[in-house]
Amino acid sequence: MSETWFSNNYNDMSVQHGVNAGFQFEFNCQRCADAYRTPFETFRSAQAAGWLGKAAGMFGGVLGNAESAASGLVEAGWAKARDDAFRAAVQKATDHFHRCARCHSHVCDKCWNKEKGLCYDCAPSVEVEIEAARNQGELDMASQRAIAEGQARAEKLDVKTDKQLVCPSCGAETHGAKFCPDCGTKLAISLQCSGCSAEVAPGTKFCPECGTKIV
Repeated sequence: MSETWFSNNYNDMSVQHGVNAGFQFEFNCQRCADAYRTPFETFRSAQAAGWLGKAAGMFGGVLGNAESAASGLVEAGWAKARDDAFRAAVQKATDHFHRCARCHSHVCDKCWNKEKGLCYDCAPSVEVEIEAARNQGELDMASQRAIAEGQARAEKLDVKTDKQLVCPSCGAETHGAKFCPDCGTKLAISLQCSGCSAEVAPGTKFCPECGTKIV
């Protein structure tokens, strides 16, 4: 099986040098991102060179030359050893993933629709879609009812009278209040004449329409 099948959903966790050198790969489900990690496989040549390097650091001499020679062998053999390990890892990964014939994604068992032979993105569960659609219907209807209720409430609101939204004294936002919430300044509000119901400006003492005293 060609490793290019897993060309974009794996992570190479291999270590090339040192006493912990070895091969390990992690393959990810391309739908839910859950991962399968292959067992760690030691790269014995690199580990041996790593131990020689530690010994050479302590004793030097011949061991240092031996460590250099071993490191050269590691460099020469790494590419082939890594490719062999990757091919074996891909073979193991195929037991944990399914390849969707429609979108070509590799997905885990949880994301695979066995009945349809496709991933759940391409062949969603009917039961899941029914529940999702029912919930969406509830949301849509609740939204429509809320809009209707809001429109009914709006009928009772005064939308004609101008409101002073910024306090002229301190510049604070007033949100249409009669007094500034920050400094208490009385704000300009509409007044009506008690005699003729005409609108009069704040500070007016007598109605300019009928002469009634404004209280």
